[in-house]
Amino acid sequence: MVRMSGYRAVVESLLEENVEYLFGLPGNPKVVYDQLYDTPEIKPILVRHECSGVLMAMAYSRISGKVGVCFASPGPGVANMVPGFLEAYYACTPMVAPCPSVALENEGKGAFQECDQMSMFRPVTKWCARVFKADRIPWFMRRAFSLAMTGKPGPVYIEIPVDVGLAEVEMPEYIPAEKVLFRGDPDRIRDAAELILKAERPLIISGGGLILSRGYNELLRFAEMLGIPVMTTPSGRGSIPEDHPLAIGQVGLYRTKIGKQVQNDSDLIITVGSRNEEFQSGAWKYFPRNAKYIQIDIDPFEIGRNWIPDVPIVGDARLVLEDLIDALKVRVGKMRLEDMPRVRTILKAKKEFEAEVEMECYAEDSKLKTKRVIRELNKVFGENTILCTENGMQDLWAYYFPYYKVLNVGDTFPPAEQTLMGAAVAGSIGAKLASPNKKVVCTTGDSAFQMFMKEMPTAVQYEAPVTWIVLNNYSLGWIKYIQKMLGERFIATDFEVQPDFVKIAEANRCFGQRVERTRDVEPALREALKANIEGIPAMVEAVIEPYDAPEGFREFHREIWKMPT
Repeated sequence: MVRMSGYRAVVESLLEENVEYLFGLPGNPKVVYDQLYDTPEIKPILVRHECSGVLMAMAYSRISGKVGVCFASPGPGVANMVPGFLEAYYACTPMVAPCPSVALENEGKGAFQECDQMSMFRPVTKWCARVFKADRIPWFMRRAFSLAMTGKPGPVYIEIPVDVGLAEVEMPEYIPAEKVLFRGDPDRIRDAAELILKAERPLIISGGGLILSRGYNELLRFAEMLGIPVMTTPSGRGSIPEDHPLAIGQVGLYRTKIGKQVQNDSDLIITVGSRNEEFQSGAWKYFPRNAKYIQIDIDPFEIGRNWIPDVPIVGDARLVLEDLIDALKVRVGKMRLEDMPRVRTILKAKKEFEAEVEMECYAEDSKLKTKRVIRELNKVFGENTILCTENGMQDLWAYYFPYYKVLNVGDTFPPAEQTLMGAAVAGSIGAKLASPNKKVVCTTGDSAFQMFMKEMPTAVQYEAPVTWIVLNNYSLGWIKYIQKMLGERFIATDFEVQPDFVKIAEANRCFGQRVERTRDVEPALREALKANIEGIPAMVEAVIEPYDAPEGFREFHREIWKMPT
């Protein structure tokens, strides 16, 4: 045992867990940050807002596959983290936040920044705990990392009162946490294999659980073995390269013509790590009639929560797919994808649809449309580009296949079902820090960008050159679209005073350019990419036609929300 302070023990635990970055804002410098001064292995990322630190830690975790770590000071500092934790909780992001509270000896007296922080975090964490003795800190930190990444991952909040953290005691040795994986029930695996072999038109829907398990290779092997097309949820995007013959885009609100046709025609649905939430499932109505259902999820709570499976399998997505491959490979003959009749039909339909989309995006039009910007973005930035997406009406175009195709596995940072505005704007910086050799782009509306554009200088300070594509329709576009459908009852959705985004970018030492004509889009994007290569973050503002919406978006509102269109 070695004598040290509680906060030194926190930093030692972060070192043992191979933590690279601590995202946050310090308060009392004696709390954690002074201990970081002599620990160059862990780099503190000074954000402009505490919620930004959570979002950067989220994106870092998603891209790196590691546990993200963030920090804030007591009271309003940790309160500012709560929206980010809400998003992280629904994204099942493994994250740990060891944060201070007022000293125990002053609790209840009205100490500076005293508040009930634990009650704030209980609803938005996988585990929320308070340390009462300094020598228990190693136990709590190990427990935090273990719970954050084992089973269904999630964020963990650890509260360390200041006097507990500053106390010097004999500290037990820190033992790093281990991620524990478990396989599916062998009987269920056999049942699933039988159902798959009987199916004529199966479909895989890959969710965020596949990303969290890093089961990319297993998904591809499984799909290619039987020629099964793959759709994804937004959280599952990046499970398969979207230029792969079996990739047909996303589900629910986000599906396009090809995905809709294949899904409606399927006789077996296999979901891998998806909760089948409202937008992903078309409000639970987009299930093909008379189809069988195999549900694979690591969390027993999610089994049968919405659609009732014929075969439920609880287990890690990667390991379950491994076992399904082993169960099927001795019973399935090898055949090239191009020789499979169903795959040939899908490839033909995809080729025709791709041509339609190309003509649609490049049709002569006096108004600049988002789909043109998105299409050009995909072509200019190409492979090895991490796409960070917001979830507004215009940035939704980046979700729709094949307007934008994610070309490499794992290269997305999407919002969870809460869709916290600005998550990708700030999160893109964490994504870049996680993968500095990749390009990072963020598609965002003007309103989401304004919430977190304060982090532009953070990107500069920490040499994280990302590109933000600001799709400016001078409004809260999705809400205004609904108001238009309801008889043009517009109220509180128009930004009549907008900042000059180019000047803001330049004031923060970033590249900035505004485009209003279609012919200027590609040159602006190439300039942004050039700036990124030179180490400079970039912002391209595109003034776009406000009511142009994808067909899947219009269909969802028309058929699911029963709105006139």
